[in-house]
Amino acid sequence: MKTRLFMVIAAGGGALVAASQLSAQNAILVEQEQVVVTDASCKTHYYTDRSDNWFLQLGAGINSPFFENRTGDGRKHQLTPAYNIGVGKWFSPYLGVRLDFQYSNMKWKNDGENKAKYINANFDFMWDMFNSIGGVNSERVFSLVPFVGIGGTYAFDFESPGKNIMHNPDELKHNSWTLPVSAGIQMRFRLCSYVDFFLEGRAQFYGDNFNLCAYGDPVDLNITALGGFNINFGGRDYKAYNRCNDLAYVASLNDQVNSLRADLATTAAALAVAESQLPCPETQVVEAVEINYPPMLATVRFSINSADIADDEMVNVFNLAEYLKANPDMNVVLQGYADKGTGTAEYNKALSERRAQAVYDALTKKYGVKGDRLSINAEGSSVQPYDTNDWNRIVIFAPQD
Repeated sequence: MKTRLFMVIAAGGGALVAASQLSAQNAILVEQEQVVVTDASCKTHYYTDRSDNWFLQLGAGINSPFFENRTGDGRKHQLTPAYNIGVGKWFSPYLGVRLDFQYSNMKWKNDGENKAKYINANFDFMWDMFNSIGGVNSERVFSLVPFVGIGGTYAFDFESPGKNIMHNPDELKHNSWTLPVSAGIQMRFRLCSYVDFFLEGRAQFYGDNFNLCAYGDPVDLNITALGGFNINFGGRDYKAYNRCNDLAYVASLNDQVNSLRADLATTAAALAVAESQLPCPETQVVEAVEINYPPMLATVRFSINSADIADDEMVNVFNLAEYLKANPDMNVVLQGYADKGTGTAEYNKALSERRAQAVYDALTKKYGVKGDRLSINAEGSSVQPYDTNDWNRIVIFAPQD
């Protein structure tokens, strides 16, 4: 009997040593995984759905041509009204495109007053300078948006007392087709999520024959200044993706795997002890084994300025519901947070409460968890659990004391 007892103790001691070594190896693996998660190369990428971030532009302003002006009293440029309508889309917080249409009269002096009308279409490439330099912020009040474009212009109803380019020796031309390039800048003032006020200036560069006169400067220039409104369809919010967030999720799964490995090592040691006692004619008293349930997933992540639970995060809510059903004596605090990089403290407080409430509603209404087992704690941005700012858009599950 003493020999058997010694064998049991030796086997148990060996199992504990093996389990401790395995736990140390797992700890090293977790530490390596965390190094990858905090890699500085991780960046947040933004994207938008096909139906979001479209805008309609309506504006009016003034037009001034800079053509061949060689009168005795100097250059004479006359201002005329200009009108525009455009439609465009922002594909990211930084880049967008726009199809812009413009109509105006033109008046200039060259041995008398010259007149014409034109219709212009431009395809513009737009760059949000402030989002690129100062960080993405869909609620920024003022933005600068430089743009460049290519287009086509049809000018017609020319009235010229002097000579112009002849279609044939007996007939003067009265219209022209040209392909200008243009550049400009827009100042955008946010009125609300769906309406902006804008002021913009555009310079269009034409060949020397745009106004049917070809002498003097080799390039004809037309300047337009406009003001009006952008009507945004779907607002100006963007979906964010950061691979580091997925790596953090993988790390949490790795923690669960390590815990299960430790449980498996303990079970293997107990099995080795039992097998060492076979065959055993005597009645053995088996000690009760405490079952450790796998740890519940720690967080539900949210997009910036959002309290909607994404589909890939709903699995964490489901796992918490299953954990609570398997542990009927446990209650949980849903602690909501917001990142301090965006929004005021008051706004973030309300946003964190909406996030915690969204998890509460999903647990009670969708998965049948009783509400008296849950409580909500809105921390806002006054507490930041993580050093990485983007990680703090979360709800953390914590056991209730």
